[in-house]
Amino acid sequence: MSRPTDITASADSNMGQHPHNRPIVISPAFRFLKRSFDIVFSLIGMVVGSPLFLVVFLAIKLEDGKTAIFRQERLGYGGRPFIMYKFRSMEITAESDDRPTLCSGHKDKRLTRVGALLRKHHLDELPQLWNVIRGDMSLVGYRPERRFFIERIMTINPDYRLLYHMRPGLFSTATLYNGYTDTMEKMLERLNMDLEYLYHHSLWIDMKIIFVTMFSILSGKTF
Repeated sequence: MSRPTDITASADSNMGQHPHNRPIVISPAFRFLKRSFDIVFSLIGMVVGSPLFLVVFLAIKLEDGKTAIFRQERLGYGGRPFIMYKFRSMEITAESDDRPTLCSGHKDKRLTRVGALLRKHHLDELPQLWNVIRGDMSLVGYRPERRFFIERIMTINPDYRLLYHMRPGLFSTATLYNGYTDTMEKMLERLNMDLEYLYHHSLWIDMKIIFVTMFSILSGKTF
């Protein structure tokens, strides 16, 4: 049984130190099109997915009778905090000692039975469509993280702050190919992938990431 990993564990001091000296250019036209794309497809996703939302909500409530929606502060666009929503996948006491720890995937011992299934197929992320509609997030971008972990990442690679030029995302290349990040090494690898997206962003890349991610989820692939 896997255990949650404390990200304060040591990491190779050379990892992730790849300075990005090029200027970041995100045109107003791209921002407008991306935001329009986010709103339209998130609304469609919430309407079409509403039966699934209801099934997941009831499954969580029936398992232990506790809250089905999990709320947690993350840092997003401009480094500003926002409340991110998820379907609760862990026991209520998962971080009862107030020490932030990362989930090591769908086999983490703190997961509920329903939560393990949700994590395995990333269905716990569905409520973040509401974050996209609100403007906290985009459909595609870097995965938002807690301040606690960001501060530790930035002691090794301060380029993390460059991600604040765009909204965090529900989908990302890093999540698709790097999976759950439960070690500092994987956090730094994810950061490098997110920076690559930042410098090469396009609506075509966004659509490709969404399509490949959805295909992977529907085909039962775990990542």
